[in-house]
Amino acid sequence: MADTNPPAESRPADFIRQMVADDLASGRVKPPIVTRWPPEPNGYLHIGHAKACNIDFGIAREFGGRCHLRYDDTNPEKEEQEYIDAIKEDLRWLGFDWGEHEYYASDYFDTLYEWAVALIKAGKAYVCDLTTDQIREYRGTLTQPGTNSPFRDRSVEENLDLFARMKAGEFAEGSRTLRAKINMADPNVTMRDPVMYRILHAPHPRTGTKWHIYAMYDWAHGQSDWIEGVTHSLCSMEYEIHRPLYDWFIDTLMSIGIRPKGVDHRPRQTEFARLNMTYTVMSKRRLLELVRTGAVRGWDDPRMPTLRGMRRRGYTPEAIHEFCRRIGVAKADSTVDVALLEDCLREDLNKRAPRYMGVLNPLRVVIENYPESQVEEMEAVNNPEDPSAGTRTVPFSRVLYIEREDFMEDPPKKFYRLAPGREVRFRWAYFITCKEAVKDPATGEVVELRCTYDPATRGGDAPDGRKVKATIHWVSAAHAIPAEARLYDHLFVKEDPDEVAQGQDWTANLNPKSLEVRPHCFAEPALKDARPGFLLQFERLGYFCVDPDSAAGRLVFNRAVTLRDEWARVQKRLQK
Repeated sequence: MADTNPPAESRPADFIRQMVADDLASGRVKPPIVTRWPPEPNGYLHIGHAKACNIDFGIAREFGGRCHLRYDDTNPEKEEQEYIDAIKEDLRWLGFDWGEHEYYASDYFDTLYEWAVALIKAGKAYVCDLTTDQIREYRGTLTQPGTNSPFRDRSVEENLDLFARMKAGEFAEGSRTLRAKINMADPNVTMRDPVMYRILHAPHPRTGTKWHIYAMYDWAHGQSDWIEGVTHSLCSMEYEIHRPLYDWFIDTLMSIGIRPKGVDHRPRQTEFARLNMTYTVMSKRRLLELVRTGAVRGWDDPRMPTLRGMRRRGYTPEAIHEFCRRIGVAKADSTVDVALLEDCLREDLNKRAPRYMGVLNPLRVVIENYPESQVEEMEAVNNPEDPSAGTRTVPFSRVLYIEREDFMEDPPKKFYRLAPGREVRFRWAYFITCKEAVKDPATGEVVELRCTYDPATRGGDAPDGRKVKATIHWVSAAHAIPAEARLYDHLFVKEDPDEVAQGQDWTANLNPKSLEVRPHCFAEPALKDARPGFLLQFERLGYFCVDPDSAAGRLVFNRAVTLRDEWARVQKRLQK
């Protein structure tokens, strides 16, 4: 699969890349470096995951190493094969390749159990009968030390017996845990005898009913890294407080003579700031709530920050990689303006998307001096940014559709488009002059424009040198294909969805106008065979993607991102 990551030399330097370079230069790590990306298969990937993937896969590629894909499948109640397959599909769409290095935490369940038994024998772990609430109570606070569990001093023999019976499924869920014996007075609350295993009588997608105990993340994560020979374990900043525990497990296992076979180094955990972005949420729990409550149409709703939703909307892997390159890697949390992401897409599609004409809010135009039976084929450039894209022909006839917004009966200053008595250029065609606006007698709404054309201006230039101030797009009414356009706005009305009044929650900021459906659109006939996923620019309207909801004879277009609209900017200035 093609690698769509930017070349290494185009990436800015950051503290992680400097660390890897130093590790290689000092000999602390021998090449090749090994990173890993460990998703939990309990949901769909979003743009925040794309940032993490770019770091893990990108750094491995740049330094001639490899990145493992490892599913953290230690919670069988929430994990499904659907998500496992979806994650791989999304990663491949982004252009990432892990080759033969696809792993699962469940691959190591036997080894993790054996190592836990070794820690019990060494007096470094014990079976605890406290409930979850009691463990939390005994743990203490950030300012108060914890209290030892009354079960902390059980004998090795009793702990081994109880742990084996936990594994065999003899005890009820929540009745016992296996905990590491560290220090209940440690200033880092994470180090206060953390739970390593909990009882869970749930079948696992890969191991079936073999296990009645499942490893906690902190126990499974670092040891899985070690077993796989990972050199650099890169994760987001919320795991910084867990790093001492990550190191404690490896140090303690090494102190009792345990090492993975064939691994001559230990992994090093390093943290980076996760992605926060305006006008959206990244929490899987919140995204799930949006889906379950019907606030969106599903995980692939184009308003969602999921990779599936973004792909359906019209985002490209290249735009996402460029976005990740621009935001860089740092330790300090920040919130990135979604406008940066949109700009990356706009720049990418400007170079690659072919141009077409479509009308989203049609207004009928009759060219009175144009022969009724005549049809001309106008030559149009497919992409002015790419000469190799060539040209196409667009049918021009007596009756056309233009955008209703391109006509004003009483235009204000700086509105240069069509108006009574005004001449404008119809893209790739002729100079057109509006003579009359026909109105619905019942409503007063303009329903048709009567115009004339200048036959000498074919192609868009006048032989006498006269100029027009505006060029507008159009489609031939007799040839246009019917279409639906879905225009998307931000999912939330505020940059920070959590900025709410007292008594409200983040859902109060959902944008009721995040989707506008235009069901009566028209597009030029060259698009009649366009397939879902096809990317294009509707001239002057924005970049669009053909939606899977399209059917024969009726295409559905999702607006991926708008163009820069000079008149909209003028209007905003006038309103201030």
